[in-house]
Amino acid sequence: MKPRRPLRLATYNVEWFNALFDDRGRLYEDSDPSQRYGVRRGDQLAALGIVFTAMDADGVMIIEAPDTNGKRSSTRALEAFAATYGLRCRRAVTGFRSETEQEISFLYDPDRLTALHDPQGDPRFDGTFRHDLNADGLPEPVRFSKPPLELAVTVGSHTLRLIGVHVKSKAPHGAHHPAEATRISIENRRKQLAECLWLRSRITETLVAGQDLIVLGDFNDGPGLDEYEKLFGHSGVEVVMGVACDPEQRLHDPHAQMALESRLQPTTARFYNAEEERYFEALLDFIMVSPSLLPCRPHWRIWHPLNDPKCWAVPELRDALLTASDHFPVTIDLPL
Repeated sequence: MKPRRPLRLATYNVEWFNALFDDRGRLYEDSDPSQRYGVRRGDQLAALGIVFTAMDADGVMIIEAPDTNGKRSSTRALEAFAATYGLRCRRAVTGFRSETEQEISFLYDPDRLTALHDPQGDPRFDGTFRHDLNADGLPEPVRFSKPPLELAVTVGSHTLRLIGVHVKSKAPHGAHHPAEATRISIENRRKQLAECLWLRSRITETLVAGQDLIVLGDFNDGPGLDEYEKLFGHSGVEVVMGVACDPEQRLHDPHAQMALESRLQPTTARFYNAEEERYFEALLDFIMVSPSLLPCRPHWRIWHPLNDPKCWAVPELRDALLTASDHFPVTIDLPL
C-alpha cells in the first residue's frame, strides 16, 4: 500500500486580500489597480491561484483574510476563490470577527481533514484579558483587535489544536514627532506583549491537557527585531514559544530558533522602503509546534522566491510569489 503523504499545513499573510472581492464574495478579476502597489487585481488573484496550487497544502491559515461584517463574508469569499482556481483547499472556517478589515480564516481540504472553530480558555479570545501594562500595580484590560482563531482539527484518527495568530503591529502610527513615536511604540509594544502573554496562557492550558498543538501566523515580531526587546526582556515570539519554560512547555520553530542563536536568519516578508529606495526583509511568520509533535520529524519550508532554490527554479511561481503578497507562505509537513 502506498504510504499516505504527510499532512501539510501553511500560514500565509495575503496583503489586501479583502480588496479583491465585492460584498457578495465575487472576485475582481479585472485590470483595475489592487491595493498592492503596481499590481492589478486580476494579476494578484492569478498569482495567488498559482501560489495556493503550488503549495498544495491540506490547510492554510490565512492572515489578513477577507472581511466579515454585515455585508461581507470571509468564508464566502475564500470558497469562491478556491472554486475559481480549482483548489483542494475549498472549505473555509473563520472565528471571531476582527475590528479591522482583516480576518483570520482557515481554508482546508475537507477530504483530508475537518476543522471547527472551537474557542476555549477563560477568558476566550473574544473576551478581555487583564495585565499590568504600565508596571503601576494596576492591571489594564486588553482585547485582541484580531482575535486568534482556535480550531479543533481532525485528521483520520489524529486530533490537533490549531491557533491562528495576527498580533498587533508595533508601528508608531499617528506620531508627529520623535518623542511621540517613542511613546506610541512603547505602548504598542506593551499591548503586543500582553496579547502574547494571553496567548501563552492558553498554550500552557493546552499542553497541560496533553493535546497536540500548532500555533501559526504573523507575529509582527521576532527575536532581535527592534530596540524595545531589550526594554521588555523578550520578544513576543519568545514569550509564546515559552523559552523560559520547562522543555515540555516550549513550542518549537526552527526559524525562530535560528534567530535566537545566530546572526544569520531566514526571512518571510519583504517590504519596500520608499525613503531608502530599497527592499528590507524580516522574519515575521512562524509555525510553532508542541513537543509532542517533534517525534514525527516535521519539515518546515519558507516559500521565499529569492531564497528557496525550488521556488527560484520555477519562474512562474517565483513571479507569482512576488506579485501575490509582501509575505511569503510558510509550510510544515507532518508525517502523522
